[in-house]
Amino acid sequence: MVVGITKLSLRLPGNQSLKGKRKVIKSICGRLRQRFNLAVAETDAQDLWQAAELGIVAVGNEGRYIESKLDKAINFVEDLQLAEIVDIQTELIHF
Repeated sequence: MVVGITKLSLRLPGNQSLKGKRKVIKSICGRLRQRFNLAVAETDAQDLWQAAELGIVAVGNEGRYIESKLDKAINFVEDLQLAEIVDIQTELIHF
């Protein structure tokens, strides 16, 4: 079993409220869950208007597949242009 974990640090330029941030983050998380069947949650910076951190997790049998799936998810978030990706940290854990 392989567990892939990605931490995305995002910047939301032009965002002026927590309500606006929640709308953007909820949209990104929902689209990732629906399109890639991933577990996604906001993991840090909940009280900051223009910053967010998302945790993305995928589980499977093969490391290459999980890594590819996470890479596609990162590219998808970038292509949405709802937030700017500031930092990416990915780790694969083999059991």
